[in-house]
Amino acid sequence: MAAAAAAMRLSIAHQTRFVLCLAAALTSSLSSPPSDNSNTVFSPLSIHVALSLLAAGSGGATRDQLLTSLGGLGDGERAQAAAESLHALAEQVAHLVMPDGSTAGGPRIEFANAVFVDKSLKLKPAFQEIAVSKYKAETHSVDFQKKAAEVSGQVNLWVEKVTSGLIKEIMPSGSVDQDTRLVLGNAIYFKGSWTKKFDASKTRDGVFHLLDGSSVQALFMSSKDDQYMASYDNLKVLKLPYQQGGDKRPFSMYILLPKAQDGLWSLAEKLRSEPEFLDKHIPVRRIQVGQIKVPKFKISYGFEASKLLKGLGLELPFSSEADLSEFFDSPMQQMLSVSSIFHKSFVDVNEGGTEAGAASVILMRGSALGHTLTTDFIADHPFLFLIREDTTGMVLFVGHVVNPLLAP
Repeated sequence: MAAAAAAMRLSIAHQTRFVLCLAAALTSSLSSPPSDNSNTVFSPLSIHVALSLLAAGSGGATRDQLLTSLGGLGDGERAQAAAESLHALAEQVAHLVMPDGSTAGGPRIEFANAVFVDKSLKLKPAFQEIAVSKYKAETHSVDFQKKAAEVSGQVNLWVEKVTSGLIKEIMPSGSVDQDTRLVLGNAIYFKGSWTKKFDASKTRDGVFHLLDGSSVQALFMSSKDDQYMASYDNLKVLKLPYQQGGDKRPFSMYILLPKAQDGLWSLAEKLRSEPEFLDKHIPVRRIQVGQIKVPKFKISYGFEASKLLKGLGLELPFSSEADLSEFFDSPMQQMLSVSSIFHKSFVDVNEGGTEAGAASVILMRGSALGHTLTTDFIADHPFLFLIREDTTGMVLFVGHVVNPLLAP
């Protein structure tokens, strides 16, 4: 039991490193220097799970490159062990981290995987076994060659259903065509209420300072209740726990507020370069506060991830040299490569709690503690946020707010 728990902690540590590298790559892909019109949110868990499913159908150097990006590995027997660890993590996420908790008073959660395969092809039994048993994936036989537009609609409807309508279209029109042979998908929905809700009658307009030195009027939620908070020389961290259900899984939102009004990007770089930074700055106890002010915000953000992942060294799956031989028992596997990876996320933070959804699809074609003095937490300038399950440390969503007034 202890060995299994230690293995899971190590796998999640690898996942966290992947999260922070991807977040840094996403930040650097924005305008340079980053501007005030780029609120973002994404689900590293969704992307990680989709790529793990891709690794299950990959072989040779392509599999090794995926495993290196997702979880660290060697080669030979060590590569096989790394692959098994990756799939075991996916199974534990489904069973331990992401079950729905709404019937017992906790967050409402949906977590689903799917495989859409052209009807002319048959999945290898070994891949199908991993997809169904480890990833709990639905498998769908579809007609990409004659009904590509219908299949695209089918995938979009699947995502919309899992995310309770938050994400209605994950794939742009025309992204699925007659050459598409396989689509892997992951979708997540999360809706949690704060343990201590904000009083909506106390929500007021206030000044939010932008990165360029100007400011806007935004709606701020406020509270004077004791809070989980930690203060450091250049940073304050606020933990907002969600109500727990009967299974006692603790989910929380963390807001990382740099002291400098323009300190967002240097904080993001700190997180990327020091993977242990987050764990070292998690608040561990409630302290007396003067006032908490957090803006209400909604963010909808989507991107195509291929370029970002290639920049992180994950190139083979997208190339003519891709080895995706573990998907099919047919010559098709010799011509298969990843054409696109689409991701979209949505988050709504208000007085009652948080509603968030995310989806990822992979298309393949042939061819230290804070002090205890009374202090404030006034999030009136750009900040980072994340949602995670606190027992495992699994990060579900990551984002930043540069302007809470920007429309989703």
